[in-house]
Amino acid sequence: MAILQILKRNGKIVAFERIKIFNAILKAANASEMQDKETYSKLTEEVCEHLEKNFPDATSIPSIQDATSILPSVEDIQDIVEETLIRNNLSAIAKSYILYRNERKKQRESESKSDFQHDIIPYKKLWEILNWNIEHNCESVEKLNHHIRTGSIQQLILDAEEAYNQDIERAAQSILERKDEIKLVIIAGPSSSGKTTTTIKLAEHLRKQDVDLIALNIDNYFFNLDCHPQDEFGDYDFETPEALDLKLINQHLRQLLDYEPIQSPRYNFKTGKREETTDTFQLKKNQIILIDTLHGLHPPMTESVSSHNKFRLYIETLSQLKDLNREYTRWTDIRLLRRMMRDHRQRSYNPKMTIEHWHYVRKSEFKHIFPYLPTVDYIVNGALCYELPVFKKYMFQYFPNFIKEYENNAARQDAYIRAKRIYELLKTMEDFDKDEEWIPKDSHLREFIGGSCYTYHI
Repeated sequence: MAILQILKRNGKIVAFERIKIFNAILKAANASEMQDKETYSKLTEEVCEHLEKNFPDATSIPSIQDATSILPSVEDIQDIVEETLIRNNLSAIAKSYILYRNERKKQRESESKSDFQHDIIPYKKLWEILNWNIEHNCESVEKLNHHIRTGSIQQLILDAEEAYNQDIERAAQSILERKDEIKLVIIAGPSSSGKTTTTIKLAEHLRKQDVDLIALNIDNYFFNLDCHPQDEFGDYDFETPEALDLKLINQHLRQLLDYEPIQSPRYNFKTGKREETTDTFQLKKNQIILIDTLHGLHPPMTESVSSHNKFRLYIETLSQLKDLNREYTRWTDIRLLRRMMRDHRQRSYNPKMTIEHWHYVRKSEFKHIFPYLPTVDYIVNGALCYELPVFKKYMFQYFPNFIKEYENNAARQDAYIRAKRIYELLKTMEDFDKDEEWIPKDSHLREFIGGSCYTYHI
């Protein structure tokens, strides 16, 4: 008789899946550069046999009261995996497994200490978005599919765009209320949240109210590429604030606020180097500096400017859309699809490059963006309720190959998990065969799919 259930760390009872044992051994083996799937299958079988021997009563479904004493825990299973590897003289694999297990333990402990020290989740904003979705009958995949089938998606697109524009108008109004003290407006947010279009639209609103702005492109402050470390795949990490010349940024901000001229660098992303040509900027009286940057909330980025002289706007894809399992879709999955689309259509990157790099994006977000959300002055919702079907039209075809390629690659498990999750989501969505002309030319979705009336630096 086989083990049917296990006890998770949080006390939840879940189905036992022997494939997870196989994958854990496979990951450890890949880390130790040992490749022999037949051996890993035999080891998995041996682990299961020992589980059944040690937990004979777990071969039937116990009562809730008896579960704790009858079912094996995650820790029990991991102990047996370790013992099995050592017993089979697979010391290298055992070492990799033990190291990974220990690292995960430290990570869990760290997360338990730091989780939500500040209330970084914008509950009020999320409730407003969910309420809007319910009012427009688009809070779930099923209802969004209904809009596509009936053709009412066209009106939904217009309504969604109007909601986004109104959000920016309210942000502009918040700035106007403090215009006498604000010297620097920061538009921050994670990758592909829509910062660039939001910055353009915000500037349009402010200029209509006679607020004079000077835009400083922070992307020009990247260090030369040869100063960046590479990972084992030859990939560069542009997602960390340390990739930027923070010292020079702060020097130039100080000079501008002292009404001194600066020579801003020009960064060429094709060559990975700063060009010899520079651009001259000088702040005039009553002008406000405007920057949009991934790490605008990161304190060292603008430490030369007093806090009361800053206005921090944060944009995120705060989607409140439920999938067919009644679970909310991941905000990061929307942003990943956006970046894949933009990188592919506008930068000629293979989507494979984007999903493989995404772990850098997420690592930097958790370290350099999310901890500083309590400091923001206004949050804009960058999600558009209709965008997932649009991305399905262009990106869905790539995901089966991603899943196949990454499934048994321990080094690409992050990409595998994301690819599988997005694939399962997109396949439930109706095909968007409608005219893209329905999407306004000034939509921030155009930042990713192309066809915008705005000019972007790509």
